[in-house]
Amino acid sequence: MNYLIHDRKPESVFRFFEELCAIPHPSYHEERVADYLEAFAAARGLECYRDKLHNVLIKKPATPDMKHSEALLFQGHTDMVCVKTTDSVHDFMSDALQLYLDGDFLRAKGTTLGADDGIAVAVMLAVLDGALTSHPALECLFTAAEEVGLDGAEGFDYSKISARKMINMDSEDLGIVTAGCAGGLRSTLTLKYAAVPFVGTCIKINLQGLFGGHSGVDICTGRANANKLMGRLLAKLAAATKVNLVSICGGSKDNAIPRDCEATVAVSDAAVAIACIKDEAARISAELVADDRDFAVTACETEAPDQMLSDVDSAHAVALLATVDNGVKEMNRNVKGLAEWSRNLGVVKTEDGKMEFVFAARSAMESRLDASIDELNALAALTGCTAAHYNRYPGWDYAPVSPLRDLYLRAYREVTGQDATVNVIHAGLECGIIFSKVPDMDVISIGPDMRDVHSPDERLNLSTVETLWKTIEKTVELLK
Repeated sequence: MNYLIHDRKPESVFRFFEELCAIPHPSYHEERVADYLEAFAAARGLECYRDKLHNVLIKKPATPDMKHSEALLFQGHTDMVCVKTTDSVHDFMSDALQLYLDGDFLRAKGTTLGADDGIAVAVMLAVLDGALTSHPALECLFTAAEEVGLDGAEGFDYSKISARKMINMDSEDLGIVTAGCAGGLRSTLTLKYAAVPFVGTCIKINLQGLFGGHSGVDICTGRANANKLMGRLLAKLAAATKVNLVSICGGSKDNAIPRDCEATVAVSDAAVAIACIKDEAARISAELVADDRDFAVTACETEAPDQMLSDVDSAHAVALLATVDNGVKEMNRNVKGLAEWSRNLGVVKTEDGKMEFVFAARSAMESRLDASIDELNALAALTGCTAAHYNRYPGWDYAPVSPLRDLYLRAYREVTGQDATVNVIHAGLECGIIFSKVPDMDVISIGPDMRDVHSPDERLNLSTVETLWKTIEKTVELLK
């Protein structure tokens, strides 16, 4: 293939990353990447194990000088969050990502880049390809379906793993070593509605231009949630004129802050409705953070369908959107600036006689995840919905003693002349799953600088990839 990145080190890491970007790999569709990994291992005579979830484990023997050193596990996930701009025609199931350079950053045209966590895949491939001249026995675990509930990590057979030191590469700041993370769960509230004959004037409301982002990493930024703002608009509209919903569609992933939302409604007075929406949108615009400066709302008459939601079901849906807690629910009392408990209304969709409201809740405390379930169950009962809760995963507690963390901090200091920071995060990581399965595993999570992941503005800082690689090299050297 024709590579975009030239004359940048580490060359093999960038080459493998570009090859990955040419292979479609949405969550639950990682089979083509797994095929690629199996072929890679076979071509190099490496031991390879693949399970039915498309998790892949590849092992590489130690070099002679480190054959007595403890084995080391590298880990990252092969799926990516697939979000694109409203004008993008990219098909994540069939199209290669369109990469381009923006100064020292790598980006994708109109879509997420998938550096979360494609950069981990590329680093592991470089390691397995021989880029480390001296190393202990290496185990590289490529997990599937991380972005939709850490399904791959949950379903993997860890008896295949012998290492008790693990470097996860799903973090997004070069100078920060992650040493703990939140747990989380997904929830879906479903409203099965009664359709009635359409009456009134049909209005389409289009809300777009928000910045979006990762529902764990970016939840404290103050960026607005398009689905919640649509709830606010609809509540204001319902106070001004009679409203019946036809459909609502907003967001694409439960763990991404939604950037846009579209609602089609029946109103009794179109002029009043459009004026109301315009007025409330102006008030919202004045409240938003700078990241959301491109926020815009349009409302116009459109062709009426045959049916709409009943008065009761419309009122229930609007009430749910307008009142459900979204965003940071509580900050961590011990770590300044860290969210402790949050909820993201990531997806709202209408299809087949039902509306679905999909949430991602996060907390390091299991009791708060339980509380989120109870709250949504109560809201479901009040709004005529059914509630389902799934994909729950544990947090990862900070370990006061970690020899691997100490080695990495030393290596980072030797490579950069600076001290790295140790942190815990509000986002979920597979480290929590893996540590729960292998509780004597010494774990750290690292990564290069990535910004605005889970959004089409996602970008990877190329220079920090080189520094990350040098630090990994030095860490492995210190394992002798």
